[in-house]
Amino acid sequence: MIWQLKPSLVAVSVLLLSACSNQLNPTERAQDIANTPELWQQATTSALKVEDNWLQQLENPQVFFLVEQALANNQQILQSGYDVAIKQQQLIASGAALWPSLDLSARTNRSKDNRPVSYNNASSANLTLSYEIDLWGKLSDAERQANLEFLAEQANFEQNKQRLVGDVVSGWFNVITAQKLLALYQQREKNAEQNLAIIESGYRQGLNDALDVYLTRNELNTERSRIAGQKATSNQAIRTLERLTGDYPKGALTVEADLPLLDKPIPLGLPSELITRKPSLMASWYQLLSSDANLAYAHKQRFPSLNLSATLGDNADRVSDLFSPSSLAWSLVGSISSPLFDAGRLKANEEAARLAVLSQEQNYLASLYDAFNDVEQAISQEQSLQQRYQATLKAQENAMAAEQLSFEQYQSGLVTYTTVLDAQDRSFDAQSSVIEIKNQLIINRINLHIALGGDFSQPTNESTEQ
Repeated sequence: MIWQLKPSLVAVSVLLLSACSNQLNPTERAQDIANTPELWQQATTSALKVEDNWLQQLENPQVFFLVEQALANNQQILQSGYDVAIKQQQLIASGAALWPSLDLSARTNRSKDNRPVSYNNASSANLTLSYEIDLWGKLSDAERQANLEFLAEQANFEQNKQRLVGDVVSGWFNVITAQKLLALYQQREKNAEQNLAIIESGYRQGLNDALDVYLTRNELNTERSRIAGQKATSNQAIRTLERLTGDYPKGALTVEADLPLLDKPIPLGLPSELITRKPSLMASWYQLLSSDANLAYAHKQRFPSLNLSATLGDNADRVSDLFSPSSLAWSLVGSISSPLFDAGRLKANEEAARLAVLSQEQNYLASLYDAFNDVEQAISQEQSLQQRYQATLKAQENAMAAEQLSFEQYQSGLVTYTTVLDAQDRSFDAQSSVIEIKNQLIINRINLHIALGGDFSQPTNESTEQ
């Protein structure tokens, strides 16, 4: 497919990027966005809007409960939520610089003089109002930077929630897969025990060789070894899921469900929509705008500052006499300060901020193309897994039929027992592959939903507006 220019995407990108500071125009470093294709390269369905609320498709109360428990108790997601709250408080503190500050100071003093002996009391109180006029918009740039950092942290929090839900659902299906494989190994053990009983009976009757007995016993012990290893794998999967939910990894969680076959295509949307859908991309974009606001602030630090100060105060011998209307004094002061010589400190800070913008631009472009790559890879992987599943399903049918037929022919003396073992191995590989591929299809589908920026729940009107 030929990569084509998306006019609306370019127009939006140029409009948004031009809103940055006049010191640096990030469009000079973001032209690669124009290479965004109109459709996904491996897409086979129409470009319908990406659907949210993908979690409800599972229709299982247990996985819903585990997701709710993880969102409420997972330590990493709680820490991410606190990081958002910290950024919010920093935003409030930054915005406070645009308002006047009112301070009250009080002082009392008692001294003694020995020539002649005398005692002196002195008390003072001052009420000071200070205000820096945002003449060049410097304080506004600082508040804008704090606001963008808060939005970036919020977007990261949303991405972390989506990733956590994906990990919980994937972990839940990994537990189911481990249990399915364990049940398969246990069934294989029973078959091996039955085969051993038949072959040992034939050996006692002189119908089978001792080699067949040893091979069958070896097969039985191999299956028991697999069962022991799979039990450990199953317990590990359960503990991993318990940790994701914020619980102690005691390995006591019970899961009873089947592996569904997810073969229904999902809407993929347009590549251009991914830029505003995926929270991690929005976080990277906000970080770019934040670094640009920091550049504007660093540049305006080199300009003069205008400060106003008003003081209302009083001095008296006794505290009770303070703020008497007859002795109050006031002052109003306006001051202008401008840096003249700082050995290049402010210029270096501005240059560092400019380089930070350039670095963040490349980080944004890298995250953008990584997001595109995640979607393209998930689409290709799903197509490949679907083809592998269908082929492996047919291989399973043939292998199971060959296993049964080979044992019947062995009992009739037509083939050796090594032929039976080979047929059993093929049947085992095919059955286990079907289970594993079904799980891989599910995990890849979850990753595709996350890569597309699809939310696990239905967004509210408030979050949509934000």
